[in-house]
Amino acid sequence: MCTAATYNTRCHYFGRNLDLEYSYHEQVAVTPRNYPFQFRNVKSVMKHPAIIGMAFVVDGFPLYYDAMNEKGLGMAGLNFPDNCDFKDPQEGKDNIASFELIPYVLSLCSTTEEAKVLLSHVNITNEPFSDKLPTNPLHWMVADGKDVIVVEQTASGLHVYDDPVGVMTNNPTFDMQMNRLADYRNLSVESALPCAFAKGLDLHPYSRGMGGMGLPGDLSSASRFVKVAFTRMNSLSDDSESASISQFFHILGSVEQQRGLCKLGEDKYEITIYSSCCNLDLGIYYYTTYENSQISAVDMHHENLDGDTVVTYDLIKGQQVHYQN
Repeated sequence: MCTAATYNTRCHYFGRNLDLEYSYHEQVAVTPRNYPFQFRNVKSVMKHPAIIGMAFVVDGFPLYYDAMNEKGLGMAGLNFPDNCDFKDPQEGKDNIASFELIPYVLSLCSTTEEAKVLLSHVNITNEPFSDKLPTNPLHWMVADGKDVIVVEQTASGLHVYDDPVGVMTNNPTFDMQMNRLADYRNLSVESALPCAFAKGLDLHPYSRGMGGMGLPGDLSSASRFVKVAFTRMNSLSDDSESASISQFFHILGSVEQQRGLCKLGEDKYEITIYSSCCNLDLGIYYYTTYENSQISAVDMHHENLDGDTVVTYDLIKGQQVHYQN
């Protein structure tokens, strides 16, 4: 399972936790403007905005987990089992395989509004990338510096939701996640709230942070949605790049998964394999990994963005310790 979020200061940030029990050879991948995206059922896109993100690159094709383009649009795919319903190609629709959706949207759109228009014609198909890489059930968050949307295709069709809290996790469907937030409407960042238990009863707070009592802390996707929404919407930092990205990783850190807490089978545990933070304005992709808590970065503008070949960077996974003596 996974968590995605946005955060705005002077710049606009977008990223996610990838929570899984296994890892492919994911890399930070820069797709330059002249890389030809050849899609299965629609016209190829030969020239497009440059894209950077986390991907598993197979036969030269970047299978993006999350990415942003140079226009400032970000997109991430998260696990969406049971509710997800990809379909056979349909006549009269733009039939896009699920693994193609991130490059399709990011190669043709600059804003969430443009993405909404593009997606209104899309049918997400069940075509796998290959026999060895079957289709995964997914839904997506799309964000620019102004708006955030969630894209889900279920049995009732493709749905695009406005996302006022700027977060997404997994199940249930996004409309149900938003409805569930009402259960936590009395949460507060204030520690010394007036006692509302009963008239005439004076109950004194015995600790800081008691306004947040009842905030979920388990690892389920529904609880992570509430936790990261509360954290993200109340987060504060100054607007420097250092403070902004630090705060963003703290937001994601509020729902990260530690090895040993979510057992999936014999010797299999879900962990936060990596966390990412995209500066949508500057085109910088920051990340941490489970083993390496130091923030690493790749700047797309340090590459030849007029090329036609995907450029990749292996993740720095070993822990980086700065000795002071």
